[in-house]
Amino acid sequence: MKLRPSVGRAGTFALVCSLALVAFAGRASAHVKYVTPGSDPVAVAEFLAGALSDPFNVAVLLGGAAFVVALLGGYLAVRPARRDVAVFRETIESYRDLLPWLLRLSVGIPLIGAGFSGYFFSPVVHLADPTFVRLFGITVGFLLLFGFGTRLVAAAGLAVYLVGFAFEPALMLAFEYVPGFIAIALLGGGRPSADHVVSRMAADDRTLYSNVDPFYRAIAVPFVERVQPFASLVPLVLRVGVGVSFVYLGVAQKLMNPGEALSVVAKYNLTAVVPVSPELWVVGAGLTEALVGVLLITGAFTRVASLTAFLLFTTTLFGLPDDPVLAHVSLFGLVSALLVTGAGPFSVDEWLEYWAARRDRSADATAAD
Repeated sequence: MKLRPSVGRAGTFALVCSLALVAFAGRASAHVKYVTPGSDPVAVAEFLAGALSDPFNVAVLLGGAAFVVALLGGYLAVRPARRDVAVFRETIESYRDLLPWLLRLSVGIPLIGAGFSGYFFSPVVHLADPTFVRLFGITVGFLLLFGFGTRLVAAAGLAVYLVGFAFEPALMLAFEYVPGFIAIALLGGGRPSADHVVSRMAADDRTLYSNVDPFYRAIAVPFVERVQPFASLVPLVLRVGVGVSFVYLGVAQKLMNPGEALSVVAKYNLTAVVPVSPELWVVGAGLTEALVGVLLITGAFTRVASLTAFLLFTTTLFGLPDDPVLAHVSLFGLVSALLVTGAGPFSVDEWLEYWAARRDRSADATAAD
């Protein structure tokens, strides 16, 4: 049965708008409180009911969802360009020895920026003691960049964040620091780092330093031996932590806070980028971020989700010129780290790889017979 031309054109337009919304959602997916000009409160239930009562909005959202499901399902069924995918994975996984350095840069740089700017982790959080905020951000940030006492510094940074979060829930906007600190504490400084240089000197009995260092053999080596078995959980820590951040930004900052999200759409005239209603912009951006977050948390198509997240941040920087770039550096770095690590244990990707390998072995055995 052939579809009527009008239905076909509507479906095509819905699909194009869905793709455009995904491509440009980052422009409305910045941390809303960083750039919002202020707005009147909007009732969530009323907003969602109004947005979803428009048949066109529903068609666009369902068309986008159907496209994503068809794309991922089609990839699993066909698995095209297998050799290209294999070479990509092998190449990017060869950077694992640089992972600690990448994580230190991802957390250290924004902390230094926060210290010099006078805010506490997030640009929306300012404490009563600016001296402590500056000293904390600059000191911890530089120590992480230098890679000196890395595990201890990361643990201290995590403790300060958690204490601050207990008193200031707005720090949820900077929740990515939690997986960042934990991953650094598990991996250590790596190389290049001051810790690596010191450990090499302390481990060599022929150096003068090895005779005066009281810390390396007595504390550092036993601690690393205890922590090392948990290093394999770093991908899990990163994807769950970053995924939670994305779900929070999509749901709490967009879908549950439509007033401020709508004000961002109006401020930057985003409806001129993609000609849909402001309500569809907000819902589309919120659902896109939430979907990326769920994929990361479950470890499903982790590298694809990480690339999508990277594109969202990139379009944000181009689309929102007054958005604080440093506020995104940590998330930029962590999703880049996930490109290197992949999903890791306890993930959908691990399960899919297991069944794909079984299917390949079965196909090879059938062909041999």
